[in-house]
Parts: sequence; structure tokens; C-alpha cells
Amino acid sequence: MLSLVRCRSSLLSAFIRRQGPRFLTTGDTGGRDSEIQLPVWKERTGETTEIKRARLLYESRKRGMLENCILLSLFAKKYLGTMTDTQLSQYDRIINEPSNDWDIYYWVTGAQETPEEFNNEIMHLLQEYAKNREMEQRLRQPDLDYLFKESQ
Repeated sequence: MLSLVRCRSSLLSAFIRRQGPRFLTTGDTGGRDSEIQLPVWKERTGETTEIKRARLLYESRKRGMLENCILLSLFAKKYLGTMTDTQLSQYDRIINEPSNDWDIYYWVTGAQETPEEFNNEIMHLLQEYAKNREMEQRLRQPDLDYLFKESQ
């Protein structure tokens, strides 16, 4: 029985390496596998700057991978409050348009070249921040208590 499980596991691994992962939908696919089509990102309109900052803070903390949660939430704590509307829009696009969080991570850390459409002032600031020249310990997301210190 154990050899059957190992055989199936190795066959599945070989299939995934050859075919790549597939995503199933529950729609009318006629029994065939199909990839999920993600909606095209559109910049939100009609948001106040305060609402946009709050949304971007939340989205910086709730990512698909821990590395980006830590990096982006600490970056947001340091810079989000002083960004102009143009910079907020650039940051919004960087963290929300790419469908793969690994792409963002690779661009920010310099492991891959940043595509031209994301190569802007905020990306350069993010890339510099990721270098951690001050050698800070960045092991977890910041607590949110800093948001309430001004209102006390």
C-alpha cells in the first residue's frame, strides 16, 4: 500500500512539473480543467486620501505570503502617511495589479527586473527600503498602536 502511495505521489509530482499547476473552476467547463481568469485591476475612483491610505495599509498587511506581509506592512508604516496622491496611486498599482505576490517580492528585492509599468518612484523607494541598510530586525508586522498615538 505504501509503495502505491509513493508511486501516485511521484506521478503527480512529475505531472505538475511537466504541465504546471492548473486551476479548476466550478463553472460550465464541460468536465475539462480551465484556468481561473482574474479580473483586470482598475484604480479606484472617488476615494478620499484618508480612505485610500487606510485601504492600502490593510492591503499591505494582508498579502498572499508572509515575506510581503512583513516587508510591505513595515514600509507602509514608515512611508504611507507622507505619500502624495500620485505616490499613493503608484503604490496601489504596485501592490494590487500583479496577480502574483512572488513577482512583487522578486522586483522589490532585485531578484528580477521590474517591468516598465511598475518602475516608478515608489518602486525605487521600496527597493531601497528592502535593502535594509540600517540592519533593522524585520521579523514581524508592526503593531497597529502607532495609528492611535496621535489621537490620544
